Amino acid sequence: MFEAEDIREWRGHDVVDAEKKKIGSLEAVYVDTATDTPSFATVTVGLPTQRRLIFVPLADATVGPGYLKVAWDKKLAKEAPSIDLDGELLATDEPAVFAHYGLPYATGANGERRLGRR
Repeated sequence: MFEAEDIREWRGHDVVDAEKKKIGSLEAVYVDTATDTPSFATVTVGLPTQRRLIFVPLADATVGPGYLKVAWDKKLAKEAPSIDLDGELLATDEPAVFAHYGLPYATGANGERRLGRR
């Protein structure tokens, strides 16, 4: 797994699934606000006139020469919750991102957001 602070080096690189099928291009990393560890990536997908950002978990992600490989299938990732290229993930939409991948979701002890963009 790469460190969240290294995101500038990986921005724009391909994101591929376990079978090395290209999902899209890495745009940003969202960290777990409780631990500051990389949790999700936003990946640019779509046609040039209809691009959007999808969320893909970074658990078990690995890096290769010029790509980031995630443990999730391309089809599942492409159906993930998305935002506009200049959009932001609303706190109310966070649970849907986790649910799409069957991952547990809980806010902080005082209701804090779970994800923060890097």
